[in-house]
Amino acid sequence: MKLPSTLVVVLFFSTQLFAQTVGLTQHNSGSIDDGFVLFAPISNTTTYLIDKCGKEINSWPSQYRPGQSVYLLEDGTLLRSGNANNANFDAGGKGGIIERIDWDGNVIWSFTISDITKCQHHDIKWMPNGHILVIAWESKAASEAISEGRDPSLVTATVWSEQVLELEPIGTNGANIVWEWHLWDHLIQDHDANLPNYGTVADHPELLDVNFKASATNEDWIHLNSIDYNVERDEVLLSSHSFNEVWIIDHSTTTQEAAGHSGGTSGKGGDLLYRWGNPVAYQYGSPADQKLFGQHNAHWIDSGFAYARQIMIFNNGLARPSGNYSSVEIIEPPISGGNYSSTLPYLPLNNSWRYVASNPTDLFAQNISGAHSMKNGHVLICNGPAGTFLEIDENATPVWQYVNPVKNGGTIPQNTTPSMNIVFRCTFYPSNYPGFAGKTLSGTQTIENANPMSDSCALYLALYQPESKVHMHVYPNPAVNFIYVQFDSPIEAGASLAVYDQLGQMQFFYDDESLEAGKMIDISNLPKGLYIVRMISNEVTSGMARFAKD
Repeated sequence: MKLPSTLVVVLFFSTQLFAQTVGLTQHNSGSIDDGFVLFAPISNTTTYLIDKCGKEINSWPSQYRPGQSVYLLEDGTLLRSGNANNANFDAGGKGGIIERIDWDGNVIWSFTISDITKCQHHDIKWMPNGHILVIAWESKAASEAISEGRDPSLVTATVWSEQVLELEPIGTNGANIVWEWHLWDHLIQDHDANLPNYGTVADHPELLDVNFKASATNEDWIHLNSIDYNVERDEVLLSSHSFNEVWIIDHSTTTQEAAGHSGGTSGKGGDLLYRWGNPVAYQYGSPADQKLFGQHNAHWIDSGFAYARQIMIFNNGLARPSGNYSSVEIIEPPISGGNYSSTLPYLPLNNSWRYVASNPTDLFAQNISGAHSMKNGHVLICNGPAGTFLEIDENATPVWQYVNPVKNGGTIPQNTTPSMNIVFRCTFYPSNYPGFAGKTLSGTQTIENANPMSDSCALYLALYQPESKVHMHVYPNPAVNFIYVQFDSPIEAGASLAVYDQLGQMQFFYDDESLEAGKMIDISNLPKGLYIVRMISNEVTSGMARFAKD
């Protein structure tokens, strides 16, 4: 991965005489991407946002432990799933309620998907149209499973199938379900020839074998654990822990088409368009062809990042034949003429990119966990069971590490062995993320309240910018109440303007709708000091100027 020309933050530390066990625990000299990390400890009800020094920037209390994912939206609100403690669905990843919480901790919208027949779990996904995609368990009676061809010796009292719901939030506690997909509509079986969905499983990889991974002791047959949405292709990406596969389905269908085998842009209705990770799931190949082992956090990489529009997966590695170790992998599904290749087993045979710790077993997360790309070519990894966040650079060298200091009932004392500090996932947001506009982003205390490494950590803005595309002028300089920013060249569509203090905290943010040949900015409420005005085009710094506030 190549380091782009952008603004980064360099962290400087004094030498520590003892090792921290929680909070900020590691930094290697070099550049660290400027921004903040969001996470929700599973055993606690609070969600946290920290800076790269481990200082707490904001926190959101809740009535619920996470259920499981949390996201910061572009308007600065938190989208959070919560564990509603549904006794009918007692399994890992349980949720049941979705909340939208403002920056100050006020719940502005909530919706419950939790009853005797269904329960939201693991992950949700915000869509550009303001809707929310949800994965939810769907309970089926044993008789229903047998009527679909399930071997009666492999049936529990209830079998949990899966569904994907698209919610249109209404008011403060309502939602319309505007689209839905049910896995139960896309089954095949080779157990009972007298049933309508009987067939040769290997001839129908677009369908799911109702007997694969079936068990007489485990209701949670599929165990989806992540969902993502591709707006360009109008597709949904799912991760099945039990099948050791990722799946793609067509979202351009109507709900009626999604229940069948035709319709939508693909013409295949709600059948699987693509699957990858374990060909044995559709009776193709052998166990030696298996690529994924209990994976989590499958998602498309955004445009503008290395390996854009390919799929990143945290491959947990549980029961991996070569040993229990985790890896982060990127794959590029083969597409021809807009359609996924139907070559079996589904390609690719090899990854586009892969990370394994230098000593592979040093990174092993048997469950939960995730990873995602950063704009500077780094990757942020969450070892969920250990509650540890690790940033690696483009050379796969660890450059930053943080250990969640929060467990049920409080924080973990420094210099003690962390326990019960598990985290489903962590997410990085750059300092120019729109959700931070107008927010106070200065942290003074760590969550754990005692961390010499954090106390000696200072954020300094450093510029890695060989050339400036936009020449900017800021006057007067020094200034008292107002500054005027002028540009010598036209501003690209989608550009934004941000003002930072010398600690790297964003004070103002303006998008392209308010930018023409220049901009007047009221700085009367800013304290005296040095500031940086930064022009951002296509999410990369394209111009910069400095000024002093008197």
